[in-house]
Amino acid sequence: MDHSDSLSDMPAGGAVGNSAPPLPPGVTEEEAVELRSELTKVEEEINTLRQVLSAKERHASELKRKLGLTPLDELRHNLTKGWQDVQTSNAYLTASATLDDIAHSEAYKKTQETLSQAGQKTSAALSTVGTAISRKLGDMRNSPTFKSFEDRVGNLKTKVVGPRGNGDAAGSPSDPPSAQDNPPF
Repeated sequence: MDHSDSLSDMPAGGAVGNSAPPLPPGVTEEEAVELRSELTKVEEEINTLRQVLSAKERHASELKRKLGLTPLDELRHNLTKGWQDVQTSNAYLTASATLDDIAHSEAYKKTQETLSQAGQKTSAALSTVGTAISRKLGDMRNSPTFKSFEDRVGNLKTKVVGPRGNGDAAGSPSDPPSAQDNPPF
């Protein structure tokens, strides 16, 4: 065991050299020697207890492994137990009771009812607006102005793309390749 951090290993003076450190007031040299001896014993007991604890932890880990208990199982168990502890705590029970009181209060019921009605009215209004917009777009598409615009765009497309411009951007695969498709290099 490494006792490098032990106070009992320090020289009586606490410093390197020949000078003895001053003893605390009211402590004699005999008492200081006795205290250092007791400190050494306590530190040895602490180290022994650490070794025993480490051995017990290894043994417990081995038993858990043999039982098939994984760290995930332990975590799940700890979370479940923690949640049960929270649910039975005074703070949780008080908060839960308060929330129940609020949920059953007249003010809560009125607020809930008002928000529900507002939602229904908003939904109906949006539906009406959507229907009106849809109807107006349909009317606009059937108007003579839109028909004229649509015809002009169609004529322009035919002039720019040509008669093949009805979705056949590159022609059909059975068409022979043109000279532009296979330029000489």
